[in-house]
Amino acid sequence: MISRQKMLDLDTCYRVLELEPGATLEEVNRAYRDLVFIWHPDRIPKDNTRLIEKAQEKIKQFNEARDQLRQHIARHGSQTSQRTASQRQTYRSSPPPPRYQSNPYTYRSYHAPREPQQTTQHTYSQHHNHTYSTYQRQRTAAPPPPEPPRTTPPHKDMSGVNLQGANLSEKDFEGRNLSHANLSYADLSDAFLHRVILHRANLRHANLFRANLLQADLSYADLQEANLIGADLSGADLRGADLRGAKISQGNRLLVKLTGARLTGAIMPDGHVHA
Repeated sequence: MISRQKMLDLDTCYRVLELEPGATLEEVNRAYRDLVFIWHPDRIPKDNTRLIEKAQEKIKQFNEARDQLRQHIARHGSQTSQRTASQRQTYRSSPPPPRYQSNPYTYRSYHAPREPQQTTQHTYSQHHNHTYSTYQRQRTAAPPPPEPPRTTPPHKDMSGVNLQGANLSEKDFEGRNLSHANLSYADLSDAFLHRVILHRANLRHANLFRANLLQADLSYADLQEANLIGADLSGADLRGADLRGAKISQGNRLLVKLTGARLTGAIMPDGHVHA
């Protein structure tokens, strides 16, 4: 049995990630990515120390909540919350027990006359047996189906992997090593690539629309003709990267966030080398 303290902790975790109890692993990961993207300290002006401290505390809470919910789901899945929700639904949909009336004709417009005492006892017995049987079936119900495949790659070291043209939209690659990987023409739109290592990776023609590349290592990566519109490259290492022809703006409006990014030696979209 799950202790009361642990249930309170889990409720807090769901609340921190703005989720309903019983959320799936995929929903937990997606909520975590969205909230980290919004509250990451690198997105806050450096002179606003109060807000930076608040963001750092938020990130700590998100990490703790995600880790605890991942452990809980790995051990129990959503069985506990599903069973609780099912029991609540059964309770709400079950008819109330018969109401005792001292005079069977007092509410004749709403209730039929009461049967003799023996019949009433038999009806109660049937209701009790039916309720007990339902309870027994709930206790002996088959376990929930196995958890669907994870959307997060299981191993951190994916160096040299060939994912050319793969659909990786909204996938979570946080902290993965994808150095020397072939990701040309891959769809990485809205992907969570926080602190990912893409050193010398091939990202030619890759779609990185709105990708979260905070503090990513893109040194000497091939980003020619890549779509970087809406991407967040704050704090990323782009030294020596090839960005020729990459989409980063519309007209004179820059649509990529490069706050704190290192660009020494990078070949910019117009062909000039950044000093």
